[in-house]
Amino acid sequence: MILTVTLNPLLERRLIFNSISLGETNRSSEEYFSAGGKGINVSRQLNQLGLQNQAFTFLGGSNGKLLRHCFTEDKIDFSVVSTKSETRIADLVIEKDSKRVTSFFGSNSIITKEEAEDFKSKLGKMIQNCSVVVFSGSSPCEATDDIFAYGINLAHEHDKTSVLDTYGSHLQKCLDAAPTVVHNNVTEVEKSLGIELQSEEQRLAYLSELYKKGIRLCFLTDDANPTYASKFDYKYKAESPKVETFDSTGSGDAFTAGIVYGIENSIVFEETLKIASALGIANATVLETCNVNHEQYTKYLDEVNISTIGKKMKLIDDSPTTN
Repeated sequence: MILTVTLNPLLERRLIFNSISLGETNRSSEEYFSAGGKGINVSRQLNQLGLQNQAFTFLGGSNGKLLRHCFTEDKIDFSVVSTKSETRIADLVIEKDSKRVTSFFGSNSIITKEEAEDFKSKLGKMIQNCSVVVFSGSSPCEATDDIFAYGINLAHEHDKTSVLDTYGSHLQKCLDAAPTVVHNNVTEVEKSLGIELQSEEQRLAYLSELYKKGIRLCFLTDDANPTYASKFDYKYKAESPKVETFDSTGSGDAFTAGIVYGIENSIVFEETLKIASALGIANATVLETCNVNHEQYTKYLDEVNISTIGKKMKLIDDSPTTN
């Protein structure tokens, strides 16, 4: 089973319009709530890929109650630690005619030290019963900043595969804990670590630094630009086709789900990179977040071009497994 861990869940209220006129009264044609947060998005996409998983997160207040209902509607298996603070919310204004999505985010939840310690205690038990644990999304406050690094160390102790996709002030601490797999977005890394990753040389050097820390599989995405990846110190470049984007929200999470899918099914590394890339592309072309079906992503697989950079790995050893 896969465990996804989200520290900063999001209740999304989606307002659908054909078009809007700023400064005037606009009435939506449709309105509904949806579960958000990076790890939760990964769980939804893993469901589409047929992988059993459970989402672990914080929930609080009336927004938390609505989010529970969204989990049930999406058939996402979940476990929570309750908080005194209200779960954060966002309004998403969706214009169908122009295929434009505008988001308005509320404040992060304030997690107490006691709630964070309860979360870590439960996390320790849950990690023992999973094959892969995915630490995904931001940390809402100082009390939760050490949870991902703590969980990665627990995964090491129990010989579990850990996958990290996060950003913010706690990123360096998480990387120093050496998760098995890291997926980063270029812009998020630059802002979080105060480094520059604009050139290919800089991006390859960053992957090499992660490998030196003991991180085995690394993926560095940059929206529609080429993805750079590495298995140990073997490096790859993935170039994807240009598509008409509706909403790219969650494309990185769909990519992460593709990585987990490859690991769980022992798919060769290059094919895993293709699947992850195709899922990210397909997600950007549709309105729903991380709910890409088989037909939607497989049509892009042959259009993703994978090339090796530097020395080549022997095919016999070219699987995405982390052993």
